Amino acid sequence: MGFKTGSFLSIGNRGLNPQISAALTRGVINPRWNFSLPSSVIISFFTSSGTWTCPTGVTEVEYLVIAGGGGGACLGGGGGAGGFRTGTGFSVTAGQTYNITVGAAGAGGPIYPAVSAYVNGSNGTSSIFSSITSAGGGGGGAYALNAFAGGSGGGGGGDGGGGSTRAGGSGNIPSTSPSQGSGGGSGNPQPAENYYSGGGGGGAGAVGSNGTSNGGGGAGGAGTSTSITGSSNTFAGGGGGAGGYRVSGTSGTGGAGGAG
Repeated sequence: MGFKTGSFLSIGNRGLNPQISAALTRGVINPRWNFSLPSSVIISFFTSSGTWTCPTGVTEVEYLVIAGGGGGACLGGGGGAGGFRTGTGFSVTAGQTYNITVGAAGAGGPIYPAVSAYVNGSNGTSSIFSSITSAGGGGGGAYALNAFAGGSGGGGGGDGGGGSTRAGGSGNIPSTSPSQGSGGGSGNPQPAENYYSGGGGGGAGAVGSNGTSNGGGGAGGAGTSTSITGSSNTFAGGGGGAGGYRVSGTSGTGGAGGAG
């Protein structure tokens, strides 16, 4: 984490897409926070949860708080991005110490058949600055399972021929205004020889795409751009869904992760 001219910034990293035989997760890099004095810029970085004491002369900050992304799932959906909250004019008091929580990425779902049943990816955990909380991203749905809701929702799990559409998780849970994230895409039940096409996880700026009818995993939803660091950057994109396995012929490809 680091501080610069009047701002607070907690950044979640773009993560990885779940693959057909492996469950990967959306990652989190060291968040950054920023603040300034009226005539100078001070930058410091935090790599874990802690506290921040407001300097003399600072009365308000601009903030960006991004939570940990959700974990992807085996044969299923991509993890949703961590909740993305930003604003200006947040009042602070010089000399007061504020608690800081850095959210962690959710774990990817276990790889079948290492376990006896398919299990969703886990939700990420929240990032918190003072009264501002961004919720962790929703875990992706595993094979034949709906995804979890979160700051942005996870993508729905794939399903076999004749199966059901598995829903992506809802985004902006709990509800904030402006919205902290988007919903995940649905998994796509395939014809007899195609299976497991997962939906893309939701991003801060767009919903995840649905798994496709030709076995392709849904793309993760795009993140949102911000210039809080002094240059434009995009953060909090959703993870891509797993491509479908095919009994014969070419299997589908995994969905691309959302920008950010």
